[in-house]
Amino acid sequence: WWPTVTKWAQYLEKFGFDPGNQLCTDDFAGHLAHNANLSVKAIIALACYSEMAKMRGEKDAAAKYRKLSEEMVAKWRKVARGGRLGASRLTLEKDYRGMAGCDIWSQKYNLVWDRILGLNLFPPEVAQAELAAYRQLLLPYGLPLDSRRNYTKVDWTVWSATLTGDRGDFDALIAPLYRFADETPDRIPFTDWYWADNGRYRGFRARSVIGGIFIPALYDKEIWRKYAGRDKMKTGAYAPLNNETP
Repeated sequence: WWPTVTKWAQYLEKFGFDPGNQLCTDDFAGHLAHNANLSVKAIIALACYSEMAKMRGEKDAAAKYRKLSEEMVAKWRKVARGGRLGASRLTLEKDYRGMAGCDIWSQKYNLVWDRILGLNLFPPEVAQAELAAYRQLLLPYGLPLDSRRNYTKVDWTVWSATLTGDRGDFDALIAPLYRFADETPDRIPFTDWYWADNGRYRGFRARSVIGGIFIPALYDKEIWRKYAGRDKMKTGAYAPLNNETP
């Protein structure tokens, strides 16, 4: 699969930092250009490509893409700053749909892989600033996904809650989520998309993405090895699972 992976890395090198008008994982929110969170995802993906190139012994490619991802981080920090209360902006532009740049912000849940994979691209103060802002932006039943609407996503909120590794930050974001699960008047299977201001169901129910709430387990090497080691399924055309290193 390496030629295909390389082609994707080359695409991200050209278009990943400042994404065009497109859908992202939050497709229910509609198309969005210059998505700062999607930019984070591309930057981390390029660093991952560097790590894979290193595993293959391709030292020049590994060095090139590591340097590129680091340069993108420095640039991202400059153009993404200025969101509300110190959070980074929703988009990598000054204004979005008539809103002042200092008012737009979004959860940067894609940062989660930087720490889990040990890439250490973004300095700790980036996540610290995000969580400091998130704690002030909380609504009674959770942290909005971004500044456009008051709805939130359960899985992404848990990802965001882990960004600093600080238990206080984690508890602050999870407490309203727990309150939602306990107090919501909608008697349906666990939804991952609801209104953070009133605790009402917005859409989706009992989806597999709710498994995202278990992401804190990926920070624990012993837990990772315990459950990854139970996987005895043959992987077919894919590379074997490495149970030694998360």
